Amino acid sequence: MKSPRQPHPTAPRAAQHGVHADTTPAVTTLDKLPVRAMATIREVQTAGHDGGALKRRLMELGFVPGERVQVLRRVFFGHGPLAVRVGTSTFAMRKLESSLIEVVLA
Repeated sequence: MKSPRQPHPTAPRAAQHGVHADTTPAVTTLDKLPVRAMATIREVQTAGHDGGALKRRLMELGFVPGERVQVLRRVFFGHGPLAVRVGTSTFAMRKLESSLIEVVLA
């Protein structure tokens, strides 16, 4: 009778116990971030129709990769603007702008 296969001694503890450790960060866009959840900006996408002007403006306001961000409130049952905090500033953002900002859940 064979003995059960033993994990390598240097394998991560989760793998030793048969649990797969998921180290992939949860990436989403700011418009989908839950209220009060903290995230870090990963990237600001370019809107296809404006030649990068909106991306540039968002970055001038402080929406830069590595900055912490939080959705404070959704207005009109999620169909209106978002109240968003980035750094120490608070902004109202439309879905268009917030959908261009990729974030990683903190």
